[in-house]
Amino acid sequence: MGLEGYLTAAGTGRGEYEEKRSRFLGEVHPVRTEEEIDAHLARIRRQYYDARHHCYAWILGADRLRRRSSDDGEPSGTAGAPILKVMDGAGVTDTLIVVTRYFGGTLLGTGGLVRSYTQAAAAALDNAGIARMSRCRVLAAEVPYNSLDRISFMLKQEGIAPDDIDYGEKVTMQLTLTLPEAERVGEQILTITGRQAELTELEEGFYPIRRS
Repeated sequence: MGLEGYLTAAGTGRGEYEEKRSRFLGEVHPVRTEEEIDAHLARIRRQYYDARHHCYAWILGADRLRRRSSDDGEPSGTAGAPILKVMDGAGVTDTLIVVTRYFGGTLLGTGGLVRSYTQAAAAALDNAGIARMSRCRVLAAEVPYNSLDRISFMLKQEGIAPDDIDYGEKVTMQLTLTLPEAERVGEQILTITGRQAELTELEEGFYPIRRS
């Protein structure tokens, strides 16, 4: 994939909207596979077994090309498409939004349904939050103890928090860095340690980036 980053749901989110006694319960889940999506849908259908509709939309992949929506018995284009439009408006992928409807006894019409499914989906996505996934390189850095303070100061200045620090014969830490950071920070570590540090590339992929 040539893309350098994308947006996705930061976590699970829930939102609710009510229109003329009909309740619309929105759920958002970050997902990576259709198997995960099927599992969430099956659980929601079991949990809300007495609801009339479970409408949903999902998008997968950094290119956002794999996508699907379902009206689940609602009039065509009044549920799945509005949920998908919320996702497109936010630019998210690897995300599932399900809106469960409890019928309140009054028909809402096309406009009322579109508004209700849109509002419930948007509220759930707002509750979940959005994370930026960036193409990153994960490095393991083995550094001598006498360089640790200077390296820690440099990482703090860069806003980078190391993971999995191990204090053995040398200090080993794991760093998740964007590609431009990996080149720059790796060189800084080598310079600080007088080229005594050992840097090992563990993997490359998309990761959420949190910077202080």
